[in-house]
Amino acid sequence: MIIDASPDTCHWGYFDAGRASVAEIDSGAEITINTVSGAPQVLPEEGYDVPPELLAIHAAGPPPMPGHILTGPVAVKGAMPGDVLQIDIIEASLRQDWGYNVIRPLSGTLPLDFDETHLTILPLDKARGIATLPWGLELPLAPFFGVMGVAPPAEWGRISTIEPRAHGGNIDNKELVAGTTLYLPVHVEGALFSCGDGHGAQGDGEVCVTAIETALQGRFRLTRRTDLDITYPQAETPSHLITMGMHADLDQAVEIALRRMITEVAHRIGISRAEAYMLCSLAADLRITQTVNREKGVHMMIAKDLLQSST
Repeated sequence: MIIDASPDTCHWGYFDAGRASVAEIDSGAEITINTVSGAPQVLPEEGYDVPPELLAIHAAGPPPMPGHILTGPVAVKGAMPGDVLQIDIIEASLRQDWGYNVIRPLSGTLPLDFDETHLTILPLDKARGIATLPWGLELPLAPFFGVMGVAPPAEWGRISTIEPRAHGGNIDNKELVAGTTLYLPVHVEGALFSCGDGHGAQGDGEVCVTAIETALQGRFRLTRRTDLDITYPQAETPSHLITMGMHADLDQAVEIALRRMITEVAHRIGISRAEAYMLCSLAADLRITQTVNREKGVHMMIAKDLLQSST
């Protein structure tokens, strides 16, 4: 099944448990989702391929609140609150030949350092897998979706896509490329998965607020899991386990990610929390996911080959 981006299949700026699904799939099925990114102000001059569906979304009017254009949501049959949605990211590929980066006054990690808006259109070469920066540097691409999330709890009402929270959302974790898996706790029937905010490349921190923002196509396998005790976003690469923490206070985000890693390590190996804390200090890496989404992000990574059971 393919879900194309359109005014009917996209929601701009918000997550809402009350939004109806645009498709429903069986647990374990694959789905391809096309996304677009950007407001009218970031469109390039003539000569680039602008997806017509992006223009149609613009023509439908401004978003109800600032944020990202997301495609979805997709319901997974049988998924219920208390379950976990396993999101296997099979492919993430470019849909256009350009991306953009914006620096805005009063935003980003250095909100007072730049007094003018800087919009940069970056040519993207899908065949070579590179972006060309204004001074000629060819930067390797590593496409991923900045936003992947399920519907939040109904009690939260309509929330912005900007802040990452327990439902996932604007995680901006550059590790979540094709071949990785994201786990999100389910809060409403069907889970209601949406994605967008395609990134061609991003550094840890995403310090100026934007990465290489672009349109992506993603192919996912969405699986309902009833055997996992995961209540907060978590991920795995082929080689590493990743825990996450999101909080307005960066120190608090660190503590959330670390405590969750200690719990996972102790459980998987069968050791005490003190021993797991020691292993985290010796072999796990704390990384700054992003510092610009009001709720800052931290992730901790540990090699999975260190997590063999002690029994």
